[in-house]
Amino acid sequence: MAGACCKCPAYLSVFKRSLSVAPRGPGSAALRSLPFGWRLGERGLQEAARPSCAFRPTIFYRHTTFLCLSCQESMSESLRTCYVYLNQTSRSFAAVIQALDGELRHAVCIFYLVLRALDTVEDDMTIPLEKKVPMLNNFHTYLYQDKWCFTESQEKDRQVLEDFPTISLEFRNLAQEYREVISDICLRMGEGMAEFLEKKVESMKEWDKYCHYVAGLVGIGLSQLFSASQLEDPEVGQDSELANSMGLFLQKTNIIRDYLEDTQDGRAFWPKEAWSQFGDHLEDFAQPEKLDSALSCLNLLVTDALRHVPDVITYLSRLRNQSVFNFCAIPQVMAIATLSACYNNPMVFQGVVKIRKGQAVTLMMEATNMRAVQTIIAQYSQEILHKVSLADPSRDKTLHILAVIREKSQSSYVTRAHHLSPMYLSAAMLLAALSWQYLSTTAAQAQGTGDMQGQ
Repeated sequence: MAGACCKCPAYLSVFKRSLSVAPRGPGSAALRSLPFGWRLGERGLQEAARPSCAFRPTIFYRHTTFLCLSCQESMSESLRTCYVYLNQTSRSFAAVIQALDGELRHAVCIFYLVLRALDTVEDDMTIPLEKKVPMLNNFHTYLYQDKWCFTESQEKDRQVLEDFPTISLEFRNLAQEYREVISDICLRMGEGMAEFLEKKVESMKEWDKYCHYVAGLVGIGLSQLFSASQLEDPEVGQDSELANSMGLFLQKTNIIRDYLEDTQDGRAFWPKEAWSQFGDHLEDFAQPEKLDSALSCLNLLVTDALRHVPDVITYLSRLRNQSVFNFCAIPQVMAIATLSACYNNPMVFQGVVKIRKGQAVTLMMEATNMRAVQTIIAQYSQEILHKVSLADPSRDKTLHILAVIREKSQSSYVTRAHHLSPMYLSAAMLLAALSWQYLSTTAAQAQGTGDMQGQ
């Protein structure tokens, strides 16, 4: 079993030193405003700390890490490589994973990389179906094959497939209770992905099923890892329904927000049972003359996503470890803020709906305890309430679920004992994200200077 990483003051001081030498003036990078369940949270963090330069040189990834030096030195070369891949494929969300306590950090890192590799296979349209389907169904077995790799992918994250032996080695180095969880979720997710390869999302039940496969299972797996680490009580890992809702809320928010991007790429994740009530073709909602119908469908789907919020509140109220709480809470409050921005918003069909950069930073800093999270959820639920139209077909359902959320967000929960100060961990994660911004910018500048000198 991998040794636990320390939680030393030096961890925070490294970020402070990084920020103190951040570039200023014209060359400095300004802040700009889960198919994993983590995707929404990752994008939210990127809104808070994304470099203005889109160029991300390989040299940056080779050296970027958010672990303290003593932690890095205690890790094997293969485990350090896994963290490099985590920073490559997860970008700023890697900072939140690496803020987890002890050995749980390593288990979640490997879990993420395994599912990222699986997802890369599913996303690669150059792999023929007769080859892809068996790969997805059998992917969990590759975890125990020390030499298995796949070198034919054209996807941007193909390195996790090309160097899968490194990831599978660290998987096999995990404690048995972690290996069992990761292997089981990999099996179930692979089978679900294979099922939906040639199957469109027709009914609302199928929407739930699809979101379960690509996000709910992530929530279930993470919850089981939390409990296996003994940082959380057994009930957290045993209540699959609540864990599933955590994933579904994030994934549905992704799907709702990404309407235009998905339809332009020829993908359709909005369920036909919903959109067929308001139009003949899903892509027609982007036409200005179809706006009223488009907004009706949008509000119906937002209402459906909101029904998971009471479960989210219950789930978060059970967490007792501060690092786990932050890891889970931040993506959820980003999601409720995003849904509020999307509700009845024509921009969903015309461009990209984003939460403001300052808003994202505030959410990251505040979502560190149950009372604060309830307040945030109540605030955005109230924003949605004020937007509900008298003529909206889903009005009654929307008002009902908002009332349930309001009642749930006012409930009192027993405060759990946390291992670390909420402000300490919030500062650590925010500083990590900002340090990532600084390092990315300076690496890009260095690369640009080198290119100019070589000309």
